[in-house]
Amino acid sequence: MFRMGPWEIGLILLIVLIIFGVGKLPQIGGAVGKSIRQFRKAQHGEDIEEAKPEVKNQVN
Repeated sequence: MFRMGPWEIGLILLIVLIIFGVGKLPQIGGAVGKSIRQFRKAQHGEDIEEAKPEVKNQVN
């Protein structure tokens, strides 16, 4: 299928850096990491109750 090499990953990171800037990168990284953890928990059938209050706070 599709494989990404170091040049492709570097190019994507450079584009993200240009679009969002250095100040937003920690927030974006945290959000991506949290999403990956929740996805993995959902795959294993674990309950993701901890995410519900955060979603409610973001919506309000």
